Amino acid sequence: MSRIRVRPELLGLVLLTTTALTLTAQPPLAAAQQPLAAQPAAARSATAAFTVEEQRLDRAVPQEILRRSGFDAVAPDFVRSLRGADSYAEAERTIVRSGARLWQRAVDRAQGRGPARGDLSRDDDRPLYWARLALTRELRQWQPEFGLSESGRTALLGKLERSSRGQDSMDFPARGAVKGVKRIVLTGFDPFTLDRDIRISNPSGATALALDGTVIRTAGGPARIEAAVFPVRWGDFADGTVERALRGPLSRADLFTTVSQGRVGRIDVERFNGAWRGGFGDNENVSETGLVPVTDPASQPQWTTTSLPYRSIVATDTGRFPVYDNTSVTEIPAGGTAPVVRPDGPTPGSAARAGGGGDYLSNEIAYRATLLRDRLGLDVPGGHVHTPVLQFGAGNTDPATGAVTDPEFVQNRLDIIAQLRTIITVAAEAC
Repeated sequence: MSRIRVRPELLGLVLLTTTALTLTAQPPLAAAQQPLAAQPAAARSATAAFTVEEQRLDRAVPQEILRRSGFDAVAPDFVRSLRGADSYAEAERTIVRSGARLWQRAVDRAQGRGPARGDLSRDDDRPLYWARLALTRELRQWQPEFGLSESGRTALLGKLERSSRGQDSMDFPARGAVKGVKRIVLTGFDPFTLDRDIRISNPSGATALALDGTVIRTAGGPARIEAAVFPVRWGDFADGTVERALRGPLSRADLFTTVSQGRVGRIDVERFNGAWRGGFGDNENVSETGLVPVTDPASQPQWTTTSLPYRSIVATDTGRFPVYDNTSVTEIPAGGTAPVVRPDGPTPGSAARAGGGGDYLSNEIAYRATLLRDRLGLDVPGGHVHTPVLQFGAGNTDPATGAVTDPEFVQNRLDIIAQLRTIITVAAEAC
């Protein structure tokens, strides 16, 4: 597997890849710089110590999003909490609590609980993303009196990531413990391609926030949704973040759906997922090409298949956007050397080069989740759904001059969330 650092100017505009999944590129956003609030000078080292994602935080747009959502107070509160930690164990407890509070605050805001604390619409997923980076940046530079090794800091950063993404709070009772309530696992993603348009929101992450902990009513009774958000970083996936977060919840679920942003103007239920990374740059501007790295690679299949009730989903009027059963893949046929697009799915013995959802992290989370389903021997419906691309309104498409939000942008996101809720309801009723 090859790993390269990708220049920001080479990044594309979609979470998928060039396998028929492209948008028109936009010019890079001007990197207007503003200082972070509550940035203690004694705790700071060179900017190079920050990650690529964290370095974007000082730009004008992230600061505006934090300010207009009230999430600009999260990092200063976190710093004050850290000051009270006089041991590693206390730091760990503080960090997990802070991450969980951030996740719950974002969920509450999305679901209309508590004050909005700003004029950004409640359905906006971006405050969570930028506030999390503000916390990781503070933690990365924190120098406690008790001393902190780099391995210890890395472990604390992992705790913060998981707790602030809802990954360790997807709690279901054991099967049969609660009669008549189905359990649904849903995942979304962070915003991405931020060097092309730093204003970007991800409707899959917004859907996760809107539906986490909610109960939907189906013809067969109630169903509870537990949701989490995942990073757009190859390295986290190689380190097992998907399997670590989903192993327990999937074993207790009646249905699971991984969700990401896909094509313009349509929703796709992806039939096949491929074991291939196509090299598109992630949020750290890192590229990965090669087989999806998994445990026990000797038993790794080239393809996995959805078990979602795609026929029922496609046949139902679920909302504004057309929904498709997408069966197309790109493969190298058995005995061949060149990639071939197959509209009707892979042929026997072929090597994967792109699933229906491409060869980026949207395909990979679907591949990993369905492979986990199969390796655990679970008879549970699950697979991947691609949302439409979330578009800004007419006259607000230039990232260099455009506003961070507009009425059409908000309505597009609300429509996507509503349609995903309906699709999940249809899937739950068909199971």
